[in-house]
Amino acid sequence: HATMIRFILLQNRQGKTRLAKYYVPLDDDEKRTIEHDIHRLVVNRDPKHTNFVEFRNYKVVYRRYAGLFFSLCVDLNDNELVHLESIHLFVEMLDHFFANVCELDLVFNFQKVYLLVDEFILAGEVQDTSKKAIMERLAELERVKD
Repeated sequence: HATMIRFILLQNRQGKTRLAKYYVPLDDDEKRTIEHDIHRLVVNRDPKHTNFVEFRNYKVVYRRYAGLFFSLCVDLNDNELVHLESIHLFVEMLDHFFANVCELDLVFNFQKVYLLVDEFILAGEVQDTSKKAIMERLAELERVKD
């Protein structure tokens, strides 16, 4: 059974969503509610607890890097460690792409961030786990654009 990512969120400590990618159809009000609820869930959670928590009929796997929370909503029976690794790989790719990523990179280059997400996750499924292959494709896209 392939794992299904429902959505990915990147939020700062204040609750501003810097990236939101949904792989299931939801209306805008529902998305706003989810983003608010997820932020409250992860930002107030005791750091001694695990990085996954039940949310509605799903599970949120999250990881904090500096002032940003990276959250994936996945099926309850999915392997949390696989998704934690996916988050870490995504952060490593952002770091590589932006040469030490910071929140402002996400704000001012959001189209590149979405491009990276789309190379990595397609229709709610992780497509490629090779950082090298993804970075080579992105470099190629950058060359074509220029």
